[in-house]
Amino acid sequence: MAEDSNAKVTVPALRAKKACGQKITALTAYDFPTARVVDEAGVDLILVGDSLGMVVLGYENTVPVTMEEMLHHTRAVTRAVRRALVVGDMPYFSFHLSKEETIRNASRFLKEAGAGAVKVEGAGPKRLKLIEAMVEAEIPVLGHVGLTPQSIHHLGRFKVRGKCREEAHHILEGALSLERAGCFAVVLECIPRELARAVTERLRVPTIGIGAGPHCDGQILVFHDLAGFTTGYLPKFVKKYLDLRKLLGRAVGDYARDVRSGAFPEDAHSFHLPEADRKALPSWLRTGKKRP
Repeated sequence: MAEDSNAKVTVPALRAKKACGQKITALTAYDFPTARVVDEAGVDLILVGDSLGMVVLGYENTVPVTMEEMLHHTRAVTRAVRRALVVGDMPYFSFHLSKEETIRNASRFLKEAGAGAVKVEGAGPKRLKLIEAMVEAEIPVLGHVGLTPQSIHHLGRFKVRGKCREEAHHILEGALSLERAGCFAVVLECIPRELARAVTERLRVPTIGIGAGPHCDGQILVFHDLAGFTTGYLPKFVKKYLDLRKLLGRAVGDYARDVRSGAFPEDAHSFHLPEADRKALPSWLRTGKKRP
């Protein structure tokens, strides 16, 4: 299949990539300039992840992130994007109380923020009914199994999931259930690569891995991790392509030194009056008369 690099990425286009054996590229973005860079680089899917709580807003985990925060950042991203499919991450407790509230919250990502789909963590029986209701309401849903960060208080800590028989079976069945419920793709997070391969081979819809090895149909990373802009711990599965934090720190340090030494701003960074007006400036200021 010949790929049009300028064509808008859609849910059917992602399914077609799996059918043709083409890898899906995905990244997070949380603001206009980052989304513009990611989109222009040709990434297929941009997730406005609730990870913004940790990498942008400074929360300890993703649980405190609100719907209004997610919508605010999703709006910024969709204003920048021309090609990629933008997916809004439904935050904790935005899809836990009722089918009606879940559909209302999910629809806000599409109607108010311009996203093309939403992502929901988990695959329990109640969750599956909610996903079916969203799909019935014509809201495309990206599923998510394996490590589910919104469950941190239940899990105790972030760790690889699916390393025992019971967990591995649970993850496979969860992914299959998400497919049956109508999810257009499934994120596999922090599971052994062998399990991810088995899940990917069983599903008809694409899998998008993060810490799940090379055999998924696509890969996603947090932009700030990839760019080296994250503070603190980096998971094993992250490949850092740039040390942006170091580069920005150096640039800010150079700026501060230039200001203190008087090297900035130079004449090239200043505005000038025409020669005649320069001579007249003292009289302007003295008389208070404005330039004609």
